[in-house]
Amino acid sequence: MKEYGKRLRLTPDEAELIESIRSHQVKRLGMEPIVNAENRILIIGDLHAPFIKEGYLDHCIEIGCKYDTTHTIFIGDVVDNHYSSFHSTDPDGYGSGEELDRAVDQLKEWHAAFPSADVVMGNHDRIIMRKAFASGISSRWIRDLSDVLETPTWRFDLSFEYNDVLYIHGEGGGGEKGAMMKALNKRKSVVQGHWHTQNHINWNVSEVDRIFGMQIGCGIDDKAYALAYAKYNIRRSILSCGVVLDNGKLPILEPMRL
Repeated sequence: MKEYGKRLRLTPDEAELIESIRSHQVKRLGMEPIVNAENRILIIGDLHAPFIKEGYLDHCIEIGCKYDTTHTIFIGDVVDNHYSSFHSTDPDGYGSGEELDRAVDQLKEWHAAFPSADVVMGNHDRIIMRKAFASGISSRWIRDLSDVLETPTWRFDLSFEYNDVLYIHGEGGGGEKGAMMKALNKRKSVVQGHWHTQNHINWNVSEVDRIFGMQIGCGIDDKAYALAYAKYNIRRSILSCGVVLDNGKLPILEPMRL
């Protein structure tokens, strides 16, 4: 089986189901599976553990199977760190230790399903580092996120680039064409997360190149208390992941079935 199918405590029935998902998708689409091509990248939206939407992991595994992806990128905010937010926190929510324990426990299944992955460090992932810096604490005292989250084979960085496609978290510009504006400024395709209610692909074609801006969506549970800051928004979070195929030339969005 592919590594994305090796879920924690995977039973033979679950393994068979994952393989059947791929076969079903191929039959439904009337096409052969996409195999043996390089750099078919699965992009997973903001998780905000421990406040991940139930079923989002299965959706991402299904999409990975459907396109036979060769690499995985988490687009940022794998943890929420609500207890340490710069904004108001819920006094009845989890304490710092409990929230971290719950986040680590949730991420165990993600690490088992996607053991080799790049993780963009989002603004929520960096909260503790930012507060340590503001308090005058040397970075030498700060542990790597892979150690804290018990994901030793995940690689964390502020951005990644494959086949002239830049993968970033997405602060500093959202809206309907936020990713596209970054792509235009950098003159290369951009994939980003961060903006939970945005999910789209925009293109720009010049005489010499063709680039896209891709907004992934997310995998969060809007009903969780940590997301209460957005409860009065008319627009809700879009549960989605994406893939970039054909060595960086073909972006596809895959919304989750509700």
